[in-house]
Amino acid sequence: MTRYPIPAAGPDRPHRTELLIRRSRFLTQCAHTPGPEAARAFVESIRRANADATHNCWAYAAGAPGQTARIGSSDDGEPHGTAGRPMLQVLLHCGIGEICVVVTRWFGGVKLGTGGLVRAYQDSVRENLSTLALAEQVPLAHLDLTLEYAHLDGLRRLLPTFEARITDEDYQATAGLGVSLPEEHLAAFLKAVAGMSNGAAVCRVREDG
Repeated sequence: MTRYPIPAAGPDRPHRTELLIRRSRFLTQCAHTPGPEAARAFVESIRRANADATHNCWAYAAGAPGQTARIGSSDDGEPHGTAGRPMLQVLLHCGIGEICVVVTRWFGGVKLGTGGLVRAYQDSVRENLSTLALAEQVPLAHLDLTLEYAHLDGLRRLLPTFEARITDEDYQATAGLGVSLPEEHLAAFLKAVAGMSNGAAVCRVREDG
């Protein structure tokens, strides 16, 4: 899996924007949520903070950009299909991963109709994303390496090339190292280690990360 953009804003300080549409106030708040549990917790925190609102509609796509395995949405009392799902469609096509958006609406007395609601909620999300600061998510692989001391300097010289770092060290009869690096470099790194050590290094990829 390659690296991808994520929101720089965390749930404690979400990115906020507002639109006023036919006297209804739409407050949009967006945050990085690296899984469904984090997304639901963020939604609940916004709901508690805006308990006086007419609706707190939300959508999240908690995986890599465009992935649909960890998604969710809610109209929160708006007519079915007019809020959560349209918001989710914007998220799935925005190229940003691990993202959750809550649009809080205070009704201003003028009904928007189903088409108007869809536009209002999608426009609210698009407006928010247009000014959203981004960070980079780098999926990591974690390895256990066992190698002879004679190959230790050679390994250390390889690390910068593959953005790898040593996470733990155990020096006994042989050198035991924990190494983390971007998943996209894993295959090339394993090949380089094998070449550097003439096939003597033992590498195990940790399945649990």
